[in-house]
Amino acid sequence: MDTSSLYDLTPIAWMMAAGVLLALGPLLWVWRRNAGSGPARRLHALTVLTLFLTFDLTLFGAFTRLTDSGLGCPDWPGCYGNASPAGARHEIAMAQAAQPTGPVTHSKAWIEMVHRYLATGVGVLILTLAGATWIVRRRQRRQPAPPLDSAHHHVVLSAWWPAATLVWVCLQGAFGAMTVTWKLFPAIVTMHLMGAIVLLALLCIQAVRYRQVAAQRLPTAVSPALRNGLIATAVLLVLQIALGGWVSTNYAVLACTQFPTCQDSWWPPMNFVQGFEIWRHLGVTGDGRPLDFSALTAIHYAHRLMAYAVFVALGLLAWRLRRLEALRAQANWLAGLALLQLATGLGNVLLGWPLAAAVLHTGGAAALAVVLTWALCESRRESVAAGSAAPIPRAVDNARGTPQPKKATA
Repeated sequence: MDTSSLYDLTPIAWMMAAGVLLALGPLLWVWRRNAGSGPARRLHALTVLTLFLTFDLTLFGAFTRLTDSGLGCPDWPGCYGNASPAGARHEIAMAQAAQPTGPVTHSKAWIEMVHRYLATGVGVLILTLAGATWIVRRRQRRQPAPPLDSAHHHVVLSAWWPAATLVWVCLQGAFGAMTVTWKLFPAIVTMHLMGAIVLLALLCIQAVRYRQVAAQRLPTAVSPALRNGLIATAVLLVLQIALGGWVSTNYAVLACTQFPTCQDSWWPPMNFVQGFEIWRHLGVTGDGRPLDFSALTAIHYAHRLMAYAVFVALGLLAWRLRRLEALRAQANWLAGLALLQLATGLGNVLLGWPLAAAVLHTGGAAALAVVLTWALCESRRESVAAGSAAPIPRAVDNARGTPQPKKATA
């Protein structure tokens, strides 16, 4: 049998092994630190740690993109068919000799592969989290439910959120592979960034839910207007992050190097049709013509205009959340991160896109998404009008979506 035509699975096997080894340390740390805790608290600790490592992975992904290391290994999942750049020294040296400042160098190859190793480790942690949650949920189903007249809320653990997170991290891995194999296709790179933001939000939802289950408490009731404000601000933030990803993946940051004006004008020449033609290769239009500079200006300026609206919305939301003791921490984080985004955004424009400011700008956007998700999960819409009787707390079985009426506490 001719085995030369078969696909070599060695790089995939080595990457999986590397991911397992990287995940073992966090798993053992969580297990030892929370050995005497209940299952919900252990799951909460593991989720918070996975969220932290995923946030670090997002920052490292930004570093990989901003150092032009995304094609440091131009194949996937290995590097020139090897499990690491060490086995591809000859191929990398030849590519670097042909293009000394090109996309393939020894340092860029290592940056790209470390990013893949870390991503695999996060995937293993999410797989473990999903499996552990299903096991705990199965045990809960076998236990008798508390009586309906219990004086405490019965908040039930959900196994669907970790399952959704597991599916999403697999999709995110596919986008990562396409980022390389499609040669930094702008739409794919932007979707890969947005996929990371969604993954952070999913993990944040799980962390908050596990904490609520461990404490057997429901989210804080807020007015419908404040709840709508939270949702509207989250939508604006998602749009702004997508615009920011589009700026970065099209290298449009330096299209405007002034603030508040751009190119000595409040409304410089802009080609929005070219700039927001989504399905095209990097630097060219859909029909292969070079992208006009006015298109890059349009991409940059759209992100800047949206930033004004998002900054105001975050400020107003933080001011309103500070009135509620239960959501004051989220308000402080939103205010601080909004100021960080303003500073790093200005630094990117006025200082020529320094690497530290660019990475921090991506990290600030990701952190804002996590904090807004946190605030959304820790709040719920009031179900009665002001002045009426207090509502009877209801515990919701998140796995089944079945509301269970409970006796109101004093």
